[in-house]
Amino acid sequence: MAKLMTLTEWCDAHYTDKKPALTTLQKWARNGNFYPAAEKHGRQYRLREDAIYIKPQDVSLGKKIKETGSIAPAQTKFMEKVINGTAAHKLR
Repeated sequence: MAKLMTLTEWCDAHYTDKKPALTTLQKWARNGNFYPAAEKHGRQYRLREDAIYIKPQDVSLGKKIKETGSIAPAQTKFMEKVINGTAAHKLR
């Protein structure tokens, strides 16, 4: 199991200057802007060491997630479809 870090520890590891405020990091965690998602333990959010910040509207989101290498092999085919834009079958 990967080590879980507090939001401030994660911020220190990923930002060198102009670090976001703790309230901003908490807002990102509530809104689901981290992949893999932040977990709430008691009153604190915790993230995996390899978590990345994502913008849900980002068109290259699938590619970023795949590049982190934090997806399971079973999900790789799905991510290939997301990245390459393979059309889904029409529902009847």
